[in-house]
Amino acid sequence: MATGTRRERERAQREELIVRAARELAEAEGWDAVTTRRLAAEIEYSQPVLYSHFKGKNAIMTAVAAQGFEELAREMRAARSAAVGPAESLAAVAASYTDFARKRPAIYDAMFTHAVEVRFADADGPAYLREGFGELLQAVEPLAGDDDPGIVTETFWASLHGLAMLERSGRLPAAAYDQRLGLLIERFSAAKG
Repeated sequence: MATGTRRERERAQREELIVRAARELAEAEGWDAVTTRRLAAEIEYSQPVLYSHFKGKNAIMTAVAAQGFEELAREMRAARSAAVGPAESLAAVAASYTDFARKRPAIYDAMFTHAVEVRFADADGPAYLREGFGELLQAVEPLAGDDDPGIVTETFWASLHGLAMLERSGRLPAAAYDQRLGLLIERFSAAKG
């Protein structure tokens, strides 16, 4: 019994080591630099050991994305919980979301721009997706008025994602970030019917 528990713990530690190395390498050099060969060298394990944990790079990116979704949900929950009032809650969640995208671009890319093995828009999808969307929904719902809160939340999320990606790609000047985010919050807050 103790041997099995120790092996499970060691396996979990190796998986975490692989995921952490992938995150760090992706943040430092981009996802193109993350290869199974490079990761094996970084963590000082053989490629077969890596493949005993993950089927390949896509599976590793999926694990990174899962961690990212969990972190983003926690950060949005903390921001929403600390805010007072619906508009302030919406603003806090929006700032938390866009700050996450700005500070962790490689993780955000794994979550939203790379083909990972995550089922979006599915009621049976992973809990971490439902939790993250739930945080957005809780911030948006009090301001949805007569509109479907889920659709309003999806639209708000799409707006945040668009702002984050367009700014990061240089298509929107970063200097107007606060103004854009403020305008988005103002429009969604004013929409309450």
